[in-house]
Amino acid sequence: MKRSDSRILTSHAGSLPRPQDLLDMNRAKQSGRTIDEAARTARIKSAVPEVVKRQVEAGVDVINDGEYGKTNFLNYVQERLGGFEPTGKTEQMGAMADRRDRSLFQEFYADELGPRSAPRPQLACTGPVTYTGQALLQQDIDNFRAALAGVNVEEAFMPALAPAYGGENHYYNSADEFDEAVAKAMNVEYKAIVDAGFVVQIDDPGLPSYWDRYVPAISLDEYRKQAQRRVELVNLGLDGIPEDRIRYHICWGSWHGPHVTDIPLENVVDLMLQVRAQMYSIEAANARHEHEWRVWEDTKLPDGKILMPGVVGHATNVIEHPRLVADRLLRYANLVGRENVVAGTDCGLGGRVHPQICWAKLEALSEGAALATKELWA
Repeated sequence: MKRSDSRILTSHAGSLPRPQDLLDMNRAKQSGRTIDEAARTARIKSAVPEVVKRQVEAGVDVINDGEYGKTNFLNYVQERLGGFEPTGKTEQMGAMADRRDRSLFQEFYADELGPRSAPRPQLACTGPVTYTGQALLQQDIDNFRAALAGVNVEEAFMPALAPAYGGENHYYNSADEFDEAVAKAMNVEYKAIVDAGFVVQIDDPGLPSYWDRYVPAISLDEYRKQAQRRVELVNLGLDGIPEDRIRYHICWGSWHGPHVTDIPLENVVDLMLQVRAQMYSIEAANARHEHEWRVWEDTKLPDGKILMPGVVGHATNVIEHPRLVADRLLRYANLVGRENVVAGTDCGLGGRVHPQICWAKLEALSEGAALATKELWA
């Protein structure tokens, strides 16, 4: 994996704005309406080179396919794992789920977000868990590889979901047996991405953000036990994959809300560092987590690891000044070493800010990294 050996490299957390026509097809598909799958497949194929070009124009060094082949990041796994059936029940996701923040700020959620969105169907495991998404994954790989032809970038990555979002277990003898089956199935996807020549990014927002979903709250010790198990499952899913081809991303949820009940980074940072990845991507730009650079005063980044702090955020339309971006990067570089820092975003920008704002933020990211480079390598 590329390091910032001679300058601060830039990347981002994954999701980028999709074209409106692709968004419309995705929403129709998610709602259960019949769509022209051939037209959607063709639009994805033509859209990936567009998003690759936009990243390069914005000055991003380590790029991806915008996650264009996925209708929704949490839902896409349902299309790629066998052994599941609908339970007839539904569940709310993200900001619409029952959370302590939602209880504390009921008026905000009612006034700003309005009625809860349509919940997604719950799935139950009713047979052996298998990976069945080879064709869809290969389509993503082929589209991205074709889009990269003739393009000069430092590196390319593809995100995939952590193996901890499978559904109810109605088949295996224990929860542990079920969870391990999901992890082993997802290993097929992770390995295929790396075998194709890309870095795989494991997205695991649940590691910190599920803390807020316990209503009432559970003890920190109990939560850490559950989080430790998540880490073990991620590492099981990464079995056989070289550590230097793995990025690991955590966040506290991507919705625009108060987030006053987020678990502090200091309470899970040791667990995050147990994940067998070379790079760790964390939130560091928004008002709830920017102060957590202080965690790295007392926590040593292990030798050989890379930290990708978010230095532009998804939670505001305000475009960060390049000087602010540089100052954030300098702070981290002085704590963990300049060669161990890559400039990133708090979370995926697609769907969280307007496309025009997204690209302006990535340009500010690149400009700020250039300023920091000038000072760090002066």
